[in-house]
Amino acid sequence: MPRAVWRGSISFGMVAIPVRLHVATDEGSSVPLHLLCKNDGSRLRNLRWCPTENREIPWDEVVRGYEIGKEEHVVLSASDLESLPLRTAHTIEILQFCARDEVPDLYLDRAYYVEPEEVGRRPYALLRTALERSGRVGIGKVALRDREHLARIGWSDGALVLDTLLWPEQIRDAGELSLPGDVSPQAAEVDMALMLVDALSRPFDPGEYHDEYRAALLRLVEEKQAGTPLERPAPPAAPEKVIDLMEALKASVEQARRHGTG
Repeated sequence: MPRAVWRGSISFGMVAIPVRLHVATDEGSSVPLHLLCKNDGSRLRNLRWCPTENREIPWDEVVRGYEIGKEEHVVLSASDLESLPLRTAHTIEILQFCARDEVPDLYLDRAYYVEPEEVGRRPYALLRTALERSGRVGIGKVALRDREHLARIGWSDGALVLDTLLWPEQIRDAGELSLPGDVSPQAAEVDMALMLVDALSRPFDPGEYHDEYRAALLRLVEEKQAGTPLERPAPPAAPEKVIDLMEALKASVEQARRHGTG
């Protein structure tokens, strides 16, 4: 497990649990594609370029600033940011508990494993057990990556998991979409759709699924290295403009059932 990205404590009533946060997901499994110069194949570099001094700026000369006017900033140092008067910089105070499904999936941002410090193992286990038995999650706030986040504290496979949440103002209004709210499917179509859902239902096992894009991209790289053409599948047929929904559902149910018994 890489080094912790945050250290502090979870405040659970009058109980403080010293913890560390670790990023729970790994984006490094994707195939890295570098940007190259089309003419000579050289790898391109992103420069921190100062147009006034006409030179590249090293990291030790970089500062951050908040824009207050055109070409006018208030400069903020690392110590300024670290000294912000926020409890959430070092403490995640659980402000409420709620049912797990009361937090819409749309609000979920990034997941972190919560690991207890040695002195926090017993209260950590207490909070985890209370959440598991109640079926609830804790809601609080945490300051991470130069900003404060709303957070949900739940559990998975014996570990507490903190999910940072988006703020309500970050969620776009679905009312801007053209949705079929005034369309009512026929009862027979709904029944057939439910049969299809039943036919395709089984316990979720993430091990069944694989990143086919990554595998195909690696095959493409191998073929390009070897100078042999890659066998490409035929493109899917374009859907008809008008379909018989009921016939499509019936055929889908039959196919799902054959696949399930095969």
